[in-house]
Amino acid sequence: MDTDPRLDPMACRGDFPILQRKIHGKPLAYLDNAASTQKPEVVIDALCDFYRHRYANIHRGVHTLSEEATVAYEAARDKVVAFIHAPDRRGLIFTRNTTEAINLVAFSWGRTHIRDGDRIIVTEMEHHSNLVPWQRLARDTGAELAYVAVTDDGRLDMASLDRLLDRPAKLVAFTHISNVLGTVNPAEEIIDRAHRAGAHVMVDAAQSVPHLPIDLTVLDPDFFAFSGHKMCGPTGIGALYARPELLAEMLPMFTGGGMIQRVEREKATWTDLPTKFEAGTPAIAEAVGLGAAVDYLSAQGMEAIWAHEQALAAYCMERLREVPQVRVIGPPADLRSGVVAFTVESVHPHDLAQILDSEGVAIRAGYHCAHPLHQCFDLPPTARASFYLYNTEDEVDRLVAGIRKAYDLLAATR
Repeated sequence: MDTDPRLDPMACRGDFPILQRKIHGKPLAYLDNAASTQKPEVVIDALCDFYRHRYANIHRGVHTLSEEATVAYEAARDKVVAFIHAPDRRGLIFTRNTTEAINLVAFSWGRTHIRDGDRIIVTEMEHHSNLVPWQRLARDTGAELAYVAVTDDGRLDMASLDRLLDRPAKLVAFTHISNVLGTVNPAEEIIDRAHRAGAHVMVDAAQSVPHLPIDLTVLDPDFFAFSGHKMCGPTGIGALYARPELLAEMLPMFTGGGMIQRVEREKATWTDLPTKFEAGTPAIAEAVGLGAAVDYLSAQGMEAIWAHEQALAAYCMERLREVPQVRVIGPPADLRSGVVAFTVESVHPHDLAQILDSEGVAIRAGYHCAHPLHQCFDLPPTARASFYLYNTEDEVDRLVAGIRKAYDLLAATR
């Protein structure tokens, strides 16, 4: 396998304590990284060190612990800003996850700017998190929800996008990388076309920020959301990057402590960006942990991680072609991330996942929060293997062996 020589997955595995576990007596092969990733020792240590030595609430206190906690929290913000090459730190809002970030945009921007008859464009491959908020907004405002079609080979139909943009649209919301198909969408091109048509753009980057180099100064989106737990960070922390000029005119989704400049009996005024959108005590330790995760991924090299995952996906697809009963969903390996969804003839994916678990192999089974996409392809629930920097060819071989075992066990009984 022609992987980038800068990444050694076996060395990476030593950084992740949970990968030393055995499941049912077998070494753990964790292939569920599109759902959530494991945590390296440095992230676990960063969380523990913060709680042990410098925990306090932030921004308000003048005592030593509060000042140290504030410095750590804001340093984490700066690390994330640098990681995605965001043009202005004021635009980086910490949220709980991608879902909250998208809902923030739908509530604080959408309810002000979307009106009856306006058009919101999404795609047929969206995760529910980048679909249901827009469905609700369209229903509540009378806006139209229009869908960019997906081709038979799992790519966005760009001609379909152009047709939808022929009529003025207020927003184009799309996933950078599909969590089912693994399709890497041409984000820069989509954003450019949307902007030239006068639309704003929301990018669901939950599956891209953890895996490939991101430069927002090049992509130039209006809104860009991602989650920490999918990039070796803790749960409960994610981020929204938005243009500061848009955030300045948006009302906060949540109000209360921490985001207040002044409160009078009848009114209140908000603090400056970014804390205007971070009401209450935020996920301080989790932000520090996310900063440590960013440091870890940066040290490995995002180009190297991306090359390794694409090579593993190609190897996985090659091995799966050896099993006649397997149907792989989505585009060719060179157009996808390290996500491989598939079906196995006569084997329900939940049964497959249970048998694979008995072999120590963890995969995902179901609709992957993407019901409309499965409907487009007339698919039942699917199985999904998804790779990260610590996965190996040997784990792919174990996956394929487990699929063969499941078919032999279950197909004969049907």
